[in-house]
Amino acid sequence: MDEELALLLVMFQAGGIFTPIVFILFHTLRQFLFIPVAIICIAGGILFGTVAGTIYSLIGLMISSILFYLLVNKLPRTREKLSAVRKRWFGEYRNLTVSQISILRLVPFVHYQLLNFCLMERHRKFNEYVKTAFITNLPLAFFYTVFGQFISRFTPTMILVVLFSLSILVYVLREKITIIKWKEFFKETA
Repeated sequence: MDEELALLLVMFQAGGIFTPIVFILFHTLRQFLFIPVAIICIAGGILFGTVAGTIYSLIGLMISSILFYLLVNKLPRTREKLSAVRKRWFGEYRNLTVSQISILRLVPFVHYQLLNFCLMERHRKFNEYVKTAFITNLPLAFFYTVFGQFISRFTPTMILVVLFSLSILVYVLREKITIIKWKEFFKETA
């Protein structure tokens, strides 16, 4: 992780005036390069400081979320695969709340685009999706930008405590009602 962060810092420091634009574009391309969101946000905090780093990360994450929304609607097979993964991870009849998605975005090993897909299933209209994507991306950008330097120095025990705390929050903030359609409840099994 330190090598990737050092490489990012060298690349961006050489950018000059265009560094914020390159940083935002890098946030957008991050998903295709399989670089975790946390690393980019941490780099934003180191390069630009807390306020500017959070703003630039938030802009990049929003562009990434909007591109995901537009592309997934054009790719039905990808949508089906994401739906299958969502059902396998979270259950067929379980919908994540916006609060749960915000917290799960803070967990580094939960897939960012899968959470975007969960948002998309909950809020199908574009304007609603963009609003909730902003709400769920804000804690992610802020947390990793501000506390990124300290997280890299956490002990394994501290990391487990943080992840356990986030897991409890996800459980507490869950949706308490599950709606199952009549036909699905009584469908015949062969």
